[in-house]
Amino acid sequence: MIIYNVTSNIDERIHQKWLVWVKEHIPQVLATGHFTEAKLTRVLVEEDLGGVTYSIQYRAKSREALDAYYKNDADTLRQDVLKHFGESVLSFRTELEVIDEYTVTEK
Repeated sequence: MIIYNVTSNIDERIHQKWLVWVKEHIPQVLATGHFTEAKLTRVLVEEDLGGVTYSIQYRAKSREALDAYYKNDADTLRQDVLKHFGESVLSFRTELEVIDEYTVTEK
């Protein structure tokens, strides 16, 4: 299982506007059919450069699905961010391989 993680630092002046926008953007990414779920999280550290930082974790169906996303959809969706926010949003992307998962069961 592969997690496609997008971490973004948002300029505080557009933070609320970006938050509304990203809640519409995430379903568009999921609609590509390459992912099974997404989690939007706020990073709980203060950045030296300021701004507010979020992480979106998309769970890819497979390595092949993530590669298909890169090939067919990623550029268009990334351009949408630039069109709306320009350099007020700085993002970097990482891929995470899930090795094992654990859950707590109540007794």
